[in-house]
Amino acid sequence: MSAERKTETIPQWKKDEVEDIVDFLDAYDSVGVVDITGIPSQQLQDMRRDLHGTAELRVSRNTLLARALDWSEEGLEDLTDFISGQVGLIGTNENPFGLYQQLEASKTSAPINAGEVAPNDIVVPEGDTGVDPGPFVGELQAVGANARIEGGSIQVMEDSTVLDAGEEVSQDLANVLAELGIEPKEVGLDLRGVFADGVLFEPEDLELDVEEYRADIQAAAGRGRNLALNASYPTEATLPALLGKASGEGKNLAIHAAIEDPDVMPDLIGKADSQVRALAAQIDDEDALPEELQDVAEAAEPADTESTDDQDTEDTSDEDEAEEADADEADDDEDDGDAGAALDDMF
Repeated sequence: MSAERKTETIPQWKKDEVEDIVDFLDAYDSVGVVDITGIPSQQLQDMRRDLHGTAELRVSRNTLLARALDWSEEGLEDLTDFISGQVGLIGTNENPFGLYQQLEASKTSAPINAGEVAPNDIVVPEGDTGVDPGPFVGELQAVGANARIEGGSIQVMEDSTVLDAGEEVSQDLANVLAELGIEPKEVGLDLRGVFADGVLFEPEDLELDVEEYRADIQAAAGRGRNLALNASYPTEATLPALLGKASGEGKNLAIHAAIEDPDVMPDLIGKADSQVRALAAQIDDEDALPEELQDVAEAAEPADTESTDDQDTEDTSDEDEAEEADADEADDDEDDGDAGAALDDMF
């Protein structure tokens, strides 16, 4: 405590209050300042109840809150910069990011009053208002909504922006919005700053896109696993894949090296069978093949058969050329016969 402070001039109830606030600050790992401006008393009590078990809200005079922050031995004096207006202190043992997410999720919509500034564009949506024909249609039109009487009720014909963000709400607009049940503002605890683990966090530091953050973590984990697999780095997560990869590579090597291992023999036999059938498909002489391979040769024959229809239509007046062609065919028949005899010897 600074020597400049003269605590003897402070009323006892204030000293007791400051001591209670200091005890409150020392009880939590994370302490923040929240804005409670415009929150009705009943809603504030509801928020206290919703926070029970995860965080605690403490409201007092700003001067006492600031004095307690200065007196605390936790280095919380930087939070005094956020003590202005209607504020309170919030304490939690959760991390600041979780606290921020919880406070944002707890916000609820609320009506807006005349004289308040619109936090965002105020839109009267298209559709049936549910209001019977009457003066209200004129009130809608007066605030800028495209409305008319249709089908026995007042209809808004299209989404109508009746006030831009940052503009002041008029009494007429406040009445129209109340009649339609439109609540354009959010009410909740706005976190101005939070101190945790020796670090001061502001809202922009805590606002995270959870889905994007989760996707980034998943992508990083995937890349890390891929790197570990390619580097053959054994871990609990990579060993099953590394063993599977090694097993596959070992089997592939055994097949190419024709190693007669019980686990490899079915693949070697299948490989040999495929090679024999591929060879049989290249042999034209059916008699040269075993019976079980003759169907393979028959399936290959249509691809080797050439049509001679075009030759029949050519001019065959030159008898010498025809005789030479017949002689060539005879020679081919003799060659086929020799090839067949040779294959008989092989099989």
